[in-house]
Amino acid sequence: MAALRRPGRSSRPPRFTPDFDPDLGDRALTEARHDMVIGRWQGVRDLLRATGDDWPRRTHRLRLLSHAAAGGSTVEAWRAAEPGDPDAAVLRAATEVVRVFDAAIAAGRGGAVDRGRIDAAVDACLAASGAAPADPMPWVSLLSVARLYEGGVPRRELRHWFDELRRRDPYNTEGHTQVLRYWSARWHGTHGAMYDFARDAAGVAPPGSPLPILVQIARVEEYRYIADGALGRGPVRGFDQHWKHELAVTELRRTYARWIGGREPGRPVAPEEVADLNYLAHAACYAGQVEVARELLGLLGTRAAWVPWVYTGEPEEQFVRFREGLGVGTGTGTG
Repeated sequence: MAALRRPGRSSRPPRFTPDFDPDLGDRALTEARHDMVIGRWQGVRDLLRATGDDWPRRTHRLRLLSHAAAGGSTVEAWRAAEPGDPDAAVLRAATEVVRVFDAAIAAGRGGAVDRGRIDAAVDACLAASGAAPADPMPWVSLLSVARLYEGGVPRRELRHWFDELRRRDPYNTEGHTQVLRYWSARWHGTHGAMYDFARDAAGVAPPGSPLPILVQIARVEEYRYIADGALGRGPVRGFDQHWKHELAVTELRRTYARWIGGREPGRPVAPEEVADLNYLAHAACYAGQVEVARELLGLLGTRAAWVPWVYTGEPEEQFVRFREGLGVGTGTGTG
């Protein structure tokens, strides 16, 4: 009698599933954030000390740690235990900024945040800059909270804060992004002012810097603003060309050439690059730039970020659809 055969495994490859890891593949950060949530600050201290003056990674880590810290008192416990630790001062300042933004969200559109709370966050940032004079993060935090002042802040003050950031880290992408949002139509500027800032900053970025992505971030900000204003009033005229008109495509390809073309060949994508790379991949996909989009999605592997995909539909559906449509493999990407 013939031997019984086990049914063969399906030759169909497993369905690709993007990984919307909030830490963007930074495993050490994931552990430290977990410690923060459960009230342990020692792991956070050790992580920031190990990060040193790698400003892009440090900014990435502090930004995400501040969101984890905002709902608890762990950062205050660290400050109380080690009042002289500059990292604790910097993280607490960033956390105060997150808390003020949370209060603004709770107040809703048109609601006001108590100016005293904003002033207190600014004071915390200035104190942190004194505790950690070389660190750009307190200035990133200041440039973030500036948006919450009714009418903004005086131009001279904003310029001073921006100059202090650039003196420490001239091409700090997160800090530049905060200024871009300040000058957006959503806050204290116009689409034109926002694009002018983005293009000027992109134009002086060295090869391999992600700073040119500011232009694609500006395009997403414009999209959000117009889409929000169109809710309930039908489609926005000409919106189908927003990502693919001649200037949009030219600027996309310029960012790709300056940033990706300037990176060391074969260098893995670091966690602090993942969010910005998602902006560039999104722009390439919606612009119909097949080869560029295929390469960028391949660099990302499974590592997806909610923003900017969430503004144009369901993030996972889009990420999977574009990958499958472009025939991108199932590589995971590394950091």
